[in-house]
Amino acid sequence: MTKQRISAKLRRLVRQRAQGYCEYCLCPEACATQSHSVEHILPLSRGGTNDEDNLALSCQGCNGSKYNKTQAFDSLSGRMVPLFHPRKHDWHRHFAWSTDCLRLAGLTPTGRATIEELNLNRDGVIRLRRLLLLNRDHPPPHH
Repeated sequence: MTKQRISAKLRRLVRQRAQGYCEYCLCPEACATQSHSVEHILPLSRGGTNDEDNLALSCQGCNGSKYNKTQAFDSLSGRMVPLFHPRKHDWHRHFAWSTDCLRLAGLTPTGRATIEELNLNRDGVIRLRRLLLLNRDHPPPHH
């Protein structure tokens, strides 16, 4: 079976829906050193499809960390929990900004596990958020 490519039209839809931001760490593609990827929330290797509801815009750091994972360990609850699903979950229910808006805090087991597994507070992302704050471009207006 040949892997079906995601059409250019569907890639544009995903980028527009995300307003140019990684749907996990919220880094803007306009400031990234590499283009963001259209990624499968439920990986093809785990039965996912190219349906628009299974696609998200992801920066290379989040996409590489997520790989084919769908769940991760939440150290506070001690359980395996689902990773954040941009189409099914409300970002604000699972994440909040620190008071200085440089780091994400997990509000739920899913939020905490996603932050850890995808390393949403990695050094490069924090440096980018600091620069964006200085330019009054952070946090994103839609978040």
